[in-house]
Amino acid sequence: MSKPIASYSSFRRSDSTVYCSGQIPLVPETGELLSGSISEEVHRAIDNLAAVLSDAGSGLDKVVKTTVFLIDPRDYAEMDAAYRERFADPLPAREAVFVAGLPKQARVEISAIACD
Repeated sequence: MSKPIASYSSFRRSDSTVYCSGQIPLVPETGELLSGSISEEVHRAIDNLAAVLSDAGSGLDKVVKTTVFLIDPRDYAEMDAAYRERFADPLPAREAVFVAGLPKQARVEISAIACD
């Protein structure tokens, strides 16, 4: 898991709820941003999210809500397809938000809330 790139915790737990900070497609071994297709970047961001959840004693199967931030609306369909490969039914509640920019000039960031 990559270390946070600013002043925040990767996750916080409150009773049986885990709040995960947004994850961008950083390569854990190098701390560098993955530069690939949006699908590859979504998978890397979700891998990072899975690592955070594991550290919190949770997992992707416990995620009830996500927020996906994208900088380009044209990436939505490819993001959605990659996202769907990683989450099982019932899918988490989700919103996708289009923003002007993300940390380290990432194209995608994903945050999550999980419950035990």
